[in-house]
Amino acid sequence: MLWTRLFEEHGAPHDPALIASFAGRRGREVLAELIHLFPGRTAEELFARVVSYEHGPDLPPVGPVPGAVELVGALRDAGVPLAVATSGTRGYAEGLLEELGVRALFDAVVTADDVTAGKPHPEAFLAACRLVGTAPGRAVGFEDAPAGVAAVKAAGMTCVGVTTTQSAAALAAADHVVADLKELHVLPGPALRVPGG
Repeated sequence: MLWTRLFEEHGAPHDPALIASFAGRRGREVLAELIHLFPGRTAEELFARVVSYEHGPDLPPVGPVPGAVELVGALRDAGVPLAVATSGTRGYAEGLLEELGVRALFDAVVTADDVTAGKPHPEAFLAACRLVGTAPGRAVGFEDAPAGVAAVKAAGMTCVGVTTTQSAAALAAADHVVADLKELHVLPGPALRVPGG
């Protein structure tokens, strides 16, 4: 919605596929690739404009993915170190986690502001593993975008694709694909049980 608004505001040509190319990626990087569609503008200027939309009154309320809050709580109770690796800015990510009431459950938050290469590069996930002291091969990453799935796999982690914003086909490179996080359960050990997994 924010990216569509930016394109419409500037009269830049776009279609659903082009807007989908932002999914899971750092906005500045995608804008730099598409800057030719915004004559006379810079990627930084356009990104600042998108960030300004985040504080507008016309944004729909944000809610958690079904089962997410419960899963995070169960993993925390089981002693599993938790981190967020997002392509969003720090202010946006921290604010959203606070709004959802789960910020205190995470040991680390890695944002677009903390890395030099965005997804599909694995830098954010590798940094998250380092911050919580977990080897990537023992970690599970949850992703809802193809660029994120590619980043999780490039980091050497197990990937659970969640089809909340993309189709199962778009997330097919994930090790497991689920409709939402209600399908996952924490088992003693701790271990994560995925249907069919």
